[in-house]
Amino acid sequence: MTAPSSGKPVALLVHGAWHGAWCWELLVPELTALGWQVETVDLPSASADPSNTAGMYDDARAVRRGLDAVGGPVTVLAHSYAGLPVTEAAAGAEVTRLVYLAAFQLDVGDSLAGIAGGGIPSGDTGTLPAHEDPRTHLYADVLDEIATRAADRLVLQTVKSFSEPLTTAAWKTVPSSYVVCEQDRAIDPGFQKVMATRSERSYTLPTGHSPFYSAPGELARLITADADL
Repeated sequence: MTAPSSGKPVALLVHGAWHGAWCWELLVPELTALGWQVETVDLPSASADPSNTAGMYDDARAVRRGLDAVGGPVTVLAHSYAGLPVTEAAAGAEVTRLVYLAAFQLDVGDSLAGIAGGGIPSGDTGTLPAHEDPRTHLYADVLDEIATRAADRLVLQTVKSFSEPLTTAAWKTVPSSYVVCEQDRAIDPGFQKVMATRSERSYTLPTGHSPFYSAPGELARLITADADL
């Protein structure tokens, strides 16, 4: 993989619901040490504003702006919810590989609310808080100090972002890989394995939902090996 002007491979990291680009704080230095140039995106659907109405399509536009700003081939890492806006945005962009990290690798017409069968509210307005117990739900295997700091920074997520369906599926034209988190308490690992069949390659990590906090070095090495650097 050739990168733009830096001569380094480029990774664009896209966070999941309720988070921000801050969640990559341990993964970025690991990737940088392995020779990557790392870029991140903040998704507009995640904010502290209870009146926020940014949706999945707004997130996809933010991802596309991030891709276009790189100006060359890029590996995109999507965590959890970010699988949707990345799947929506990456088709036709200069993307070398999509990496779905415990992420929703869905098809055209799918939305999170739709596949949840009524388990998630739908609509154009309203926001949702993170899980009532993020310490065990999202960060079960993360060191206490790190997990507490991350949980304290979680924000609201718009209902609209869970309601808007995919209009395209980039993984049908862009090479993709899937990383199953075997101890995940947020997205059932069995469902992750089903989604992983849509990718050309799949891997497993013996972690919870957030390996960028519990195993950042292992995750960075997996991304690097998968990119054939």
